[in-house]
Amino acid sequence: MALLHPSAICFGCISSNFRPSSWSNRFSTSSRSSTAVKASRLKLTPSIHRLSPSSSGKVQASVQGSHETDESSLVVCFGEMLIDFVPTTNGLALAEAPAFKKAPGGAPANVAVGIARLGGSSAFIGKVGEDEFGYMLADILKENNVNNEGMRFDPDARTALAFVTLKKDGEREFMFYRNPSADMLLQESELDLDLIRKAKIFHYGSISLITEPCKSAHIAATKAAKDAGVLLSYDPNLRLPLWPSAESAREGILSIWDTADIIKISEEEIVFLTNGEDPYDDNVVRKLYHPNLKLLLVTEGPNGCRYYTKEFSGRVKGLKVDPVDTTGAGDAFVAGVLSKLAADVSLLKDENRLREALSFANACGAITVTERGAIPALPTTEAVMNVLVKTVA
Repeated sequence: MALLHPSAICFGCISSNFRPSSWSNRFSTSSRSSTAVKASRLKLTPSIHRLSPSSSGKVQASVQGSHETDESSLVVCFGEMLIDFVPTTNGLALAEAPAFKKAPGGAPANVAVGIARLGGSSAFIGKVGEDEFGYMLADILKENNVNNEGMRFDPDARTALAFVTLKKDGEREFMFYRNPSADMLLQESELDLDLIRKAKIFHYGSISLITEPCKSAHIAATKAAKDAGVLLSYDPNLRLPLWPSAESAREGILSIWDTADIIKISEEEIVFLTNGEDPYDDNVVRKLYHPNLKLLLVTEGPNGCRYYTKEFSGRVKGLKVDPVDTTGAGDAFVAGVLSKLAADVSLLKDENRLREALSFANACGAITVTERGAIPALPTTEAVMNVLVKTVA
């Protein structure tokens, strides 16, 4: 399976006016102001291919060999995909960083790649710019055996960028470039509803709820999945600077809370959603457990996670590692959980097997923080099992 190694870039080399002349020749569309380029139905392969325009204006790729999507355990991830610029040196402010490595990111896309890298079946639905970064992201999904039929390309908006400040302990802060970015402009009419209805699990975050038209597309996609009997997985992934206000973020995140079957939140998100209550108090956490919820997960970084169902609850300890970059750790955890649930949803009723799945997911998160960037650091099943074996030994 192909792994992406991020490239180092010089901060001074980034220009807001950068637009390769070749872009105008990539696609032919009759109305650039309203037409979004659709990804064709691609047979997936781990080798790298460049996208090329067809006569209809859809993205296509030459393919050698194929990888069929396993619809019986398919996880469809909806939302943003972007470029993270991660500093090569920890503990510096953005303006002081000597260089950055570019790495593909975006929580839903991270989860999709994480599942595929673990040997599962996944697809991504979202929008990027009709630009070099957008093409790169589409290629990366293909390299990693993620179905990208639902990916769309906007001719007028750029692919989103995020600059990440890494503290000395690997924790991070973000500065986003979205004014607006292509992911915010996905329309309901551009959804691949057939792909959504084929899923075993439909996974999403809250960033796609911030602005229209993506908010309406998000709600329509969720409804289509729910109506088709698909399990709904929700990771709010709070990014407060992207919301107009803290109150709008709280309202937006909670506006779809009661529709989800599986919810993963962090300690910090519990504090935020409960207006400052103790995230370690089970009574506080239980306030967030709605009647139709099947599983509520609370991640605690290196300390592992807590789990809550109607029948049982508990804690699974984490793995201690030396963190380099915590970007994508939560997404790797979600990928680990969903890969197990997609293969056997009965885990939700069996505490012992659920605990095993959560130990696996904790290891996924721990491995991811030992490298820079999210997608480049996501582990294979072999890597996870090796870590778990060493832990037991």
